[in-house]
Order: sequence, then structure tokens, then C-alpha cells
Amino acid sequence: MTIRTRLRVSPGDAAVLTEVGAFLGSLASRDLAVRSRQGPGHDGASWAARKRGLTEVSSARWAGSITRATHDQWALARRVQADEMAWLRGQTAQIEARLARPLGAKADKRAGLVRGYATRAEWHAKARRLHLLRDRSAALEADLRAGRVRVVRGGKRLARLRHHPEAEGTNPRDWAARWRAARMFLSADGESGKRGENETIRVTGTGEVSIRLPAALAHLANAPHGRYALETAVAFTHRADEWQDRIAANRAVAYRIHHDPLRDRWYVTASWQRAAVTTVPLRAALAGGVVGVDMNDDHLAAWRLDVQGNPVGEPRRFHYDLSGSASHRDAQIRHALTRLLHHTRRCGVRAIAVEDLHFAEGTSREQGGVSKRFRRLIARFPTTRLRARLVSMAAEQNVAIVAVDPAYTSRWGAQHWQRPLTTATRETTRHDAAAVAIGRRALGYSIRRRSAPPPYDRRDRAGHRTVQAGPDPWAREGPRPRLPGPWTRSVPPGGDAKAGDQRAQDHCGHAAERGAFWPESAPPLGPQGSCPARNTVCGTAPGAV
Repeated sequence: MTIRTRLRVSPGDAAVLTEVGAFLGSLASRDLAVRSRQGPGHDGASWAARKRGLTEVSSARWAGSITRATHDQWALARRVQADEMAWLRGQTAQIEARLARPLGAKADKRAGLVRGYATRAEWHAKARRLHLLRDRSAALEADLRAGRVRVVRGGKRLARLRHHPEAEGTNPRDWAARWRAARMFLSADGESGKRGENETIRVTGTGEVSIRLPAALAHLANAPHGRYALETAVAFTHRADEWQDRIAANRAVAYRIHHDPLRDRWYVTASWQRAAVTTVPLRAALAGGVVGVDMNDDHLAAWRLDVQGNPVGEPRRFHYDLSGSASHRDAQIRHALTRLLHHTRRCGVRAIAVEDLHFAEGTSREQGGVSKRFRRLIARFPTTRLRARLVSMAAEQNVAIVAVDPAYTSRWGAQHWQRPLTTATRETTRHDAAAVAIGRRALGYSIRRRSAPPPYDRRDRAGHRTVQAGPDPWAREGPRPRLPGPWTRSVPPGGDAKAGDQRAQDHCGHAAERGAFWPESAPPLGPQGSCPARNTVCGTAPGAV
């Protein structure tokens, strides 16, 4: 959980924070360089040695925060290297397979053959790209073996902007301010059981902010025990009650102070780890139905389904715009998910069904084909961010998330549900039908509306009308229970005398019928199964009332 608020500081406070952040940032850069040189041979002894060296010039708590941040950054860089290596190997294998095929060859899924390139020029361009990918793989493999990471504190993009700052409409002076702000270090982890939940950066319940100064900057202290207290107080608005409860109980809260040079504003961010959410059993989560959601490039298509898998009410669409900056896209996704969760709560449903989509293999040039527009569409599809945001936001609303197999949901949903759900006043789209298919799959039902008719090897052929497709359809129709009601001479359909016996429905003179309709002295059946007392085979007896 993370909350942020603005820190309105005076010029003197801003000068002190800048000096402390720059000093601790230089220590963090030096520690990251030492950790990178150690590579995978790092152990606990070397970690302790680095921490002792930082403690001499700062403090034990600042040294612990810096070393932990260094380890997290190094581990993240290693994970990125592993992911990039897996991507390079996949790209190399795909291009090699297509280069081995003749020009214009079609794909054969049964034989496991991919399609070949269309022209000789495309084949030549892909061959050159294969050499580049192999060179990148060799260099990355050497870094992985040596444990070498390539990390820039402050960001690679901002570092490259130094040589041409006019590309983003800035000047060298503004770039230098952004560079210093990005490389400052003013982050401290929380400590449970300590006063104010954090001894390094402390924020009291009344909003008073104070920081523990490093040993080299102890002369800047204006409070006891080598601390510097800011002149102004802060106030959290979002989830302030939860934050107050944590600091009152002395539970760990981590703080980070950072500066935005473009707006010339300071901010303080508080974060803490919440308890693990208790997993709700699937049967309990689906007891009130489900809201099926089909994720698309520009909107979420949702439709509520009851327990029997039937659509209820009208379909809903929650639009978002994925153009612009990353912060704008993230805000659009959060707004759409908020409206979806509010709609789910209003419907009285405790579960949302989504597709378990993953486009990691479909964003490459070999999978997406020559259509650059299609590749961009798949690449910007926010599957990972949508799923992560939805899970975290749904946990706050006590809504369960059910992930289903995405195979053929759009195709089968349009085939079985789009036309039946279209009315004179409602036009059901393919995405709405896909939302119904996703919801039915989460409930355990098949996507089709009706179950298949009986096979042709049965006596009644395929004459029975198909019924609602259930989660566990029976293989055949079993004995039906006796219908309640007064006892009469006639046995109603489905009674005990004929239950589970299809012959009684089609043949006269059956034992059940004779016991109910025929007297004891009735003549036997004639040849060819005809009834002597009747005009036709299995007809009506003359004079019958």
C-alpha cells in the first residue's frame, strides 16, 4: 500500500534535504558499483563489510537502507537480463526456423512447420537480423556468466538525454537539476516496534517530519539526537485512517522523500505491506453469480451472469484511452477498473471472471506478421498491468478474481450468444458475447446455450428438444421421480409405472398400461403386435371414453 502527499518545505528545508539526498545518493552509487564488481560470488560477509563501511560516514540505519536498495536494484537487473536472454533465444529460434523453409512455403501445424518468408529481400533482411541477435546473445551471455549488470542510477534515458537535451525542449541547466533529483537517496525502511514506526525518517500523527542526519552532516541538526525537523507539517488524505492506525501501533512504515524539479515540488511517500488476503473458495465466490469481463484495446466489456449461467440485465462497457504518457495510461486503467468494481458491488456479485491472457510470444515480428499496426496493438495491450491492478483493487472491495482459459471465448461467444442476445433495442457486440462466454466458463458451464441432442442410436432418435447445458451433463436420461398429486386410474408421464422405461411411451399393451387400462379378461395381442379390440395398430379402442 502506497500513499503520497505534497511536502511544502521552506527554502532552508529544501537546501538541507538536497544536501542530505545528494550525499546519500553518492554513497548509494558507490555501493552499487562495489556490489556489481562482486558479481554472483557475493555472500553475507561481503554484505556486512559494505554495511560497516557505510555506517562510518552515515549511520547504521541509513547503511541498511542503502545496501538493501542496492541488492534490490542488482537483483532486478539480473531478472531483466534473464528475460532478455529468453526473448533473444526465442527470436533466434523463430527466425532460424523460417529461414530454413523455402520462399513462400505455407505453415503446417500438424507437421510442426512454420511458414517461409515471402520474398528473397525479406529473407536476406531476416538473415542479417539473425546475425545481430546472435551477437547480442553472445554479449549478454558473457554478462550473465560474469554477474555483470549495466545499471544507471537516475535512468538510462535521462543519461542519454545529456548529449541532446533540446530533443525534449529542455536546456543543460534543467537537465542537471533533473539528474541531481533522480540520483538523490532519501528512502528509509520501517521498523516495527520502534517509536514512530521509523527511526530514520519519522512522521508523527500530527504531521511533523524529521530525518536522522548522516554522521558527516551532523552539523545541520536542529533537533536532539542528530535529527533535522522540517518547519512545515504534512497531511495524508488517501487512506489516512489506515496510516494513523499503523503509526499508533508502532508498525513498520517506509518513507521516501523526492523532488520534482519540473514543478519545483517536494513529495513524501509512505508505504507498508498489508496482510495477505484470505483466498475465498471458488464455490463460495460464485454463489451469487459472476461478472464476465472481456478485455479489449480501448474498453472493458462486462455482463452479469446468474448462478445458472444466464445473462442478467444489460451489458456494460468501461472505456479507457491508452494514448499519452505512462502515468496517464495507468490512471485510465485505474479509473476503468474502479467503475467495474462499483458495478460489481451494485449487482451484489462477489466474483469477476477475466481471461488469463499472455501476449509475450505474440508481440514479436515473426508472430505478428508484417502488419505493424497489429503488432503495436498487441504490444500495447495492457494485460499484465490490468490483471495486477484488478487483483489489488478487487482485494480492497472483497471481490474475488477468477481467471479462465481464453481459448475461443470470442469466437464461440459470438457463435452461440451474439445473435440470441440482440434485440430491437439492444445491439450485442462480439465483445459482449465474449464476456458471457468468459462468465459461463468461470461458472463451470460450457459456452454453448443448449446441450447436444441424444445420439441416433437411441430408440427415440433425436426427437427430444435440447436442454440447458449444465456443468455436469448426464450421459443419458435416468428414471424420473414420481409426480405428486392425487391417485387416478391413468398413470401420468413420469410416474413410477413408466419411470425409466421408454417402451411404455410408444407401445400399447405394455404391462404397465394393461394393469391400468385393461380388464383382466382382455384378449391377448394379435399377430404383428396388433390389438384385436382396436381399429389400427396402437390406435384408439372403439367406444373408449
